[in-house]
Amino acid sequence: MEIYAALAIVAVVLIWAVVTYNRFISLRRFKDEAWSGIAVQLKRRHDLAPNLLSLVKRYAQHEKDLLEEITRQRSNLIGDTRRIAENEREYSGVLGRVFALAEAYPELKANGNFLSLQQSLAEIEEQLQMARRYFNSTVRDFNILVESFPSLLLAHLFTFKTDAFFELEDPEDAKLPRME
Repeated sequence: MEIYAALAIVAVVLIWAVVTYNRFISLRRFKDEAWSGIAVQLKRRHDLAPNLLSLVKRYAQHEKDLLEEITRQRSNLIGDTRRIAENEREYSGVLGRVFALAEAYPELKANGNFLSLQQSLAEIEEQLQMARRYFNSTVRDFNILVESFPSLLLAHLFTFKTDAFFELEDPEDAKLPRME
């Protein structure tokens, strides 16, 4: 009888280990999918830059530094979550400067293409915010599993590590670039 009890305990532990391991894998895939959603929205946002550049160049030949900064920022979509979040804060600031520049050129501000780009950017920012929330919720679930007992035993055994959230240090960064 004792052998059956021992076998039952071993079977329960093995089943728990398999289920928990599969949960780690599943959450990691959800997290990767969520990051892919953020990457797509960031790429869409950065792909607007050439259109913004061409419109703004026509109106503001002397704003060369700003235009070069937008071009440079387009190459900053690589790195870990924290680095990309930091780059995106900078990029939001640069976009804000572009839209502030439009204030100095009323004909640019009234340009149909410029208004269309503003609308596209607003839509992308909304999608990016939703993708960020989804990513952070999958990271939260994954991190809870990594840090909770008894699943942390498997996390250490299979070297699952907690991940960083895609966070904004300043709540102002969550707002759309100013587009008046």
